[in-house]
Amino acid sequence: MSGLEDKQAGMTACEVLFTGLYPELKRLARSRLRRGAALTLVDTTALVHETWLRLSQRHGIALTERAHFLAYAAKVMRSIVVDHARQRLAEKRGGAAPLADIDEQPHLAAPSQSSDVLALNDALQALEKLDPALAQLVELRYFAGMSEDETAEVLGSSKRTVQRNWQKARALLLEVLD
Repeated sequence: MSGLEDKQAGMTACEVLFTGLYPELKRLARSRLRRGAALTLVDTTALVHETWLRLSQRHGIALTERAHFLAYAAKVMRSIVVDHARQRLAEKRGGAAPLADIDEQPHLAAPSQSSDVLALNDALQALEKLDPALAQLVELRYFAGMSEDETAEVLGSSKRTVQRNWQKARALLLEVLD
């Protein structure tokens, strides 16, 4: 056996997938963070590694297929981005600091993009109750930054179906957000 085969022999199927898909996960994380890096203060490598930590702590989940692994990783990335946005919003609101009169703090800015991420997450949870498949599509396209082709591959559907469902999901999310 070669050195790589020896190394992979002691790894779980999930670990082998993670190792093989690491560059793709970095690309997906980079795409996601490019749109909202100011929201999380997390870099690409940290997002991918935190995703792996959360995935590796899930016992009883057999992530042996590429598509299933990427779909689950997108869900985990969403969770991480939302958690960081919540933390950032809590810090902007003072966290555990004593309360102060807002009139005495004119320099405080209104919550910005962090609350947008949280609103989107709430809307996505509502969409998940209506149509879980559409919610998964949004996770893959928005939170994992996948293209239509990549999303179609992961979902096992055609690019045209992804395009139609993307339009439907966006319309439903906009309705929920209004």
